[in-house]
Amino acid sequence: MHVSTPVARTTPYVFTSPHSGRDYPAGFLKACVPPLATLRRSEDAYVDEIVGDPASLGASFLAARFPRVFIDPSRAPNELDPAMFYDTPSGAIGPPSARASAGLGVVSRLAADGRPLYRGPISYDEARQRIAACYRPYHQRLNAEIAAARALFGEAIIIDCHSMPSASARGADIVLGDRYGASCSRALVARAEAHFRDLGFAVVRNRPYAGGYTTEHYGQPSAGVQALQIEINRGLYLEEATVTKSRGFTALRESFADWTRRMVAEAKGVSLAAE
Repeated sequence: MHVSTPVARTTPYVFTSPHSGRDYPAGFLKACVPPLATLRRSEDAYVDEIVGDPASLGASFLAARFPRVFIDPSRAPNELDPAMFYDTPSGAIGPPSARASAGLGVVSRLAADGRPLYRGPISYDEARQRIAACYRPYHQRLNAEIAAARALFGEAIIIDCHSMPSASARGADIVLGDRYGASCSRALVARAEAHFRDLGFAVVRNRPYAGGYTTEHYGQPSAGVQALQIEINRGLYLEEATVTKSRGFTALRESFADWTRRMVAEAKGVSLAAE
């Protein structure tokens, strides 16, 4: 994973990009049926580059390097589909969640186009190894960044960054997910929305993306941890068919940097959890 921490932490913000990883293990690619071009359509491609360098503003940034279809850190560690494995130990997995049943658990069964990733069932031990090698270190580091922010400021503010297919965006440039007010303060989401709108973006809240595992698991404002999910319309910066940057990439990156500067500047010395 990539971790960027400031020389001096001056803000409670912790930025994350769990789905922009594009380092595909050779053995995994060999085991997959779809080609790499298809696998890459599951990425929140280049969101890590859009987020840029929050450390220069006194915040920290955590980005996965491993790809989402290999292991998904934006899932619970037990979101597994027993039907994926030929050797699942008895009682090791409970009833699969809706996401796991749909083929999109912590270890994916399907590619973005709905094709099976593998020719048949895989070993349960393979899933356990991926969780141990990638998933748990990611969340251990995220917990460490949260703890560091809370130790200095009494709270942590997670900005969980993603991208969405333009076909799913329903005309929005940005979708802010706060689990309908459960994962962060109204003041935080209002500021985030106002700054995006001021920069010219069409913004909606919670539809069609209200937040995922990070907002659900970590977003506990009463305990001093806020989490806001940001979904960026890929049509703003990506040639979606080829997963390559479009002409809009640089402008979007600059606008996101401006948005980040505004949010961080307002947070300094301000307790959002109490609002």
